[in-house]
Amino acid sequence: MSATSDTKHDDARRRFLGRMAQAALLAGLAPGVALVEVARARSADQAVTDAQRWGLLVDSNKCAQGCDACVRGCNEENGLRPGHGPATDPQWIRIVTLRDRESGRVNSLPLMCQHCAEPPCVDVCPTGASFKRADGIVLVDKHICIGCRYCMMACPYKARSFVHEELHDQKPYAPRGKGTVESCTLCVQRIDEGKGRTTACAEACAAAGHEAILFGDLNDPRSDIARAVARHGGARLRADLELNTGVRYLGV
Repeated sequence: MSATSDTKHDDARRRFLGRMAQAALLAGLAPGVALVEVARARSADQAVTDAQRWGLLVDSNKCAQGCDACVRGCNEENGLRPGHGPATDPQWIRIVTLRDRESGRVNSLPLMCQHCAEPPCVDVCPTGASFKRADGIVLVDKHICIGCRYCMMACPYKARSFVHEELHDQKPYAPRGKGTVESCTLCVQRIDEGKGRTTACAEACAAAGHEAILFGDLNDPRSDIARAVARHGGARLRADLELNTGVRYLGV
């Protein structure tokens, strides 16, 4: 079989899997909820471009021990309702503890999708459900996610969750579906409103008095986040993987 034939076969297979997945998902959605393609572009006159690179700068020195304000803010914004247990609860952000083996120093910090420029989750997805927007935000198209969870295995940050339960009372701007994979979206709905709002996690952190999370456009040298990175730096978790993450950390 020629290379061209192989390519056509692969494309046909992806289209078939996508149609089957969409039918299965729509059949199992809560009444009145329809999954929509997530924000590939805002509108014809406000298309997403690579002029922006949205990201976060997390200062672990400002993260208070025992604080989970960012997690609660994310859950509230996106309609995530923990309560079934750690094995099945959605976790778009989780608090992790890092310990330096030499100094013994301990840091607590939020860990979420790192919105890689070279995302492994996108590379392994067989249907194209995992994708990266031009502005650097990594998302999941719930129409064609078949729940294979390859992306969860490929993510070195364990930043994705699988939806095990039937869902009710979803947020219209954050559609979810049983049998699909999900993760932090950098509050893409807020970005696409174009009103300059920050992410829910950063907002909640500031309200708690810590201001450990800074959101903004890494490509804009005038933005607060770009100036902070230029002044203080910003480490990438697992920088050895050369994924060029959009989330940076101080104090780790």
